[in-house]
Amino acid sequence: MPVKNRTINIGIIQHACSNDLEKNLLKAQEGIRQAAEDGAHIICLQELFKSLYFCDVEDYTNFSLAEKVPGPSTDMLTALSKELGVVIIASLFEKRAEGLYHNTTAVIDADGSYLGKYRKMHIPDDPGYYEKFYFTPGDMGYKVFSTKFGKIGVLICWDQWYPEAARITAMMGAEMLFYPTAIGWHKDQDADTNGEQYQAWQTIQRSHSVANGIPVISVNRVGAEGEMNFWGGSFVTNAFGKVIYQADHQNEEVKVVPIDLTQSDRYRTHWPFLRDRRIDSYSPILKRLLDEDHS
Repeated sequence: MPVKNRTINIGIIQHACSNDLEKNLLKAQEGIRQAAEDGAHIICLQELFKSLYFCDVEDYTNFSLAEKVPGPSTDMLTALSKELGVVIIASLFEKRAEGLYHNTTAVIDADGSYLGKYRKMHIPDDPGYYEKFYFTPGDMGYKVFSTKFGKIGVLICWDQWYPEAARITAMMGAEMLFYPTAIGWHKDQDADTNGEQYQAWQTIQRSHSVANGIPVISVNRVGAEGEMNFWGGSFVTNAFGKVIYQADHQNEEVKVVPIDLTQSDRYRTHWPFLRDRRIDSYSPILKRLLDEDHS
């Protein structure tokens, strides 16, 4: 029996942000409309797309940027999703309660229904990325959302460095992994360091695709913000880690990339990593570090 075609068009929106929230929101809306017009089925926005990346400083006034999820932004996006018939993945600064905030991504189905949210699990704390000041680690676990066009797993930025997160999400049935992202180079770094960091970033995510036999879609921002030049370079892999599209490092882009979901079965059959997993031997992974007796 021939395999049913399951080609899904992925829309990625890579843009620069300003301190004008309305302008950022309008730019995202225009990008969604353009991607939908170009045939996208699932559209992913970058991390915290409504504002500048405010986590470069510890400033209490930035908490005023947060909102309820679902809330005003998801209301706007559900209407847009229903109008255009597309799935939208939107990264938002969530105010859960007084003094309790999350880095959260909402998922809206193609009929405008709100499917739920994922709260970022891994929270960085590095120069220029003071996210622990703002965000409580996610407590909802990993999430898979059943959309009109397939089952999608959503992780967020710093999550992308952890193979455990990708593996668990894939094991839950995700047919593709999305990573809304905000990452860049310090303005004073040399070109070799820049290249090394980008290659590491892309390689770790491609490895999640290879290990799990599913496409990966990573959507980053561009533009200079404070001390950081966000490196763009949004990309899409096939189900075996091959980069089938990579965006520019400096320019804003709206791009639609087709991915073939039928490839996963072929790659997983010929490279049976899931079959050969020794789950009986993995309990040490639950420890932070093994002592010398285990070395």
